[in-house]
Amino acid sequence: MTFFKPKYWDKNQISFFSILFLPISLIYKIFSLLKYFFTKAHEFSIPIICVGNIYVGGTGKTPLCNELFLILRKLNKKPAFVRKKYESFQDESRLQKKIGPLYEKKRRADAIKEAIQNKVEVVILDDGFQDFSIKKNFSIVCFTEDQWIGNGLLIPSGPMRENLSALKRANCVVINGKNNSAIEEKILRINNKIKIFYTKYEGEKMEKYRNKKVMAFAGIGNPDNFFNLLKMNNVNIIKEVKFPDHYNYSKKELENLVNEAKRNNTILLTTEKDYLRINDDFKQIINYIKIVIKMEKRDEFIDEIKKIL
Repeated sequence: MTFFKPKYWDKNQISFFSILFLPISLIYKIFSLLKYFFTKAHEFSIPIICVGNIYVGGTGKTPLCNELFLILRKLNKKPAFVRKKYESFQDESRLQKKIGPLYEKKRRADAIKEAIQNKVEVVILDDGFQDFSIKKNFSIVCFTEDQWIGNGLLIPSGPMRENLSALKRANCVVINGKNNSAIEEKILRINNKIKIFYTKYEGEKMEKYRNKKVMAFAGIGNPDNFFNLLKMNNVNIIKEVKFPDHYNYSKKELENLVNEAKRNNTILLTTEKDYLRINDDFKQIINYIKIVIKMEKRDEFIDEIKKIL
């Protein structure tokens, strides 16, 4: 299912709908707690590094997983990605398969078992923080500094899969954005042993689009993060078009985007994730930016990873 993130999920946006949905949020919380207390965690023979979030979508998990894969390879380990298989959400899977081996099953634990059978030495568990059936050796929770925790409420009243107290289960927090002491204080009040690192998005080959007129579109968790990255690199965005996360574009929609870009004499530009969901007929005329992350104190982050290897 794809949907636009509701406006009332944003910071300081407690609205009529937030209050209306509070009973459902309460049921969701009770269900999550029961799941946590009554699910047996299975231990595995190789390290499991989990990269997850407690804010729904758009927190930079995928680029961090990709960076983690490269780090592990440089440490002479044989890593692999593990994800839960969703037939309708295959863009991230295709992206990771370009980087390294990926194991997907309906049950993540089954995918881990298959990876072990194939002599994988370390698993990168992408989006498994709420899967209590798997004992993790190291858990990373991702946030963006701009969105942080939105209005702070649980789904559907807000964007939170869990309360911030879930950080008691985490070893590390990675925040995409500027250093923010207020956010750090809130995190450390919950878990004073947690390590906090900062990243920033960078686009490869951005110089091609600098000072050029661009029509940009994206169907990701937070499209504004993509548009802001372009603006920070002096890309002249004539128009921004937002689609729901994991959106599957129809031929008609792509034709409309291409025709509008031609009429306005602009370059049509999207993310690599979106590009992988585009019909092959349009791939020659639509451009994309590959997003990577740069991490502050990267050597310290690597030292934390080494501890569990």
